Amino acid sequence: MRQPIGPGTRLWDETGLVTFSLTTGAAFALQVMHPTVGAVVGEHSVFRTDAIGRAQRSIASVMTWIYGGEEALAEGDRLRALHAPLKSTVDGVTHTALASGPWAWIILTAPYAYTVGAKYFSRKPLTRADEEAYYAEVVQLARNLHVAEKEIPPTYDAYLKYFADMVDETLVAHPTVYEYLETTRRVPPPPAVPSALRPLWRLAMVVPGRVQHFVTVGTLPPSARDKLGLTWRARDERLLRALGYAVGRVVPLLPEKLRYFPIAYEARRVERARRALRHVLEHRPL
Repeated sequence: MRQPIGPGTRLWDETGLVTFSLTTGAAFALQVMHPTVGAVVGEHSVFRTDAIGRAQRSIASVMTWIYGGEEALAEGDRLRALHAPLKSTVDGVTHTALASGPWAWIILTAPYAYTVGAKYFSRKPLTRADEEAYYAEVVQLARNLHVAEKEIPPTYDAYLKYFADMVDETLVAHPTVYEYLETTRRVPPPPAVPSALRPLWRLAMVVPGRVQHFVTVGTLPPSARDKLGLTWRARDERLLRALGYAVGRVVPLLPEKLRYFPIAYEARRVERARRALRHVLEHRPL
């Protein structure tokens, strides 16, 4: 049964945090390592020419899944309609965007991204109960996004096995993932940036690009890094943990409006106002 994600859930409290963007890179890389997703994204996505715009639209869509109420279900319908005509033929094999297994994989990278994000960028380590509770919410999210029930692992243990099997047996070193990783390192200027200003853009994005690329590579599963031939040294791991330590202690100190993406912040603000109104109504003089 499809039903919106609501307040009081882990998805509501944590998806909208700005730290969400730190692990979306690894999630997207894992997605395009799937032969079907890599083929369709490689042919139809604009990530090579409008990486910033694509990221903004993707994040806005995810925020709508969680904070949009009934609009979240409409967003799931919109995405299905948007992807329905997308296909790509490689070596005589036709890949379609809505094939049930690949479509499910896109959503089911979320529990991994959540746990690896908490591992590096949260002050509070996750317990097994935390992970199981979050997975149960992702199952509901998957249903909202029209993932076929047969593709959803029924338990968290089954999910862990599914994820490991996908990385080991299905994912490949797809050309699209290398192109994507290059755009994280050298972020292309948005189409609206005038030609004269593009050298300045590239200069300004040197450090952010290096950081995003570093975090994306570091938060991939080691087996996926090995499959892609990416080097990750012990000193890289120490540096990522130091970065995560700093992020995990600075972000909670920020005002809520800076801690959360705009859609998430507004949804949380409106929910507080709704609860305040309910409190006043319940205690009005009668």
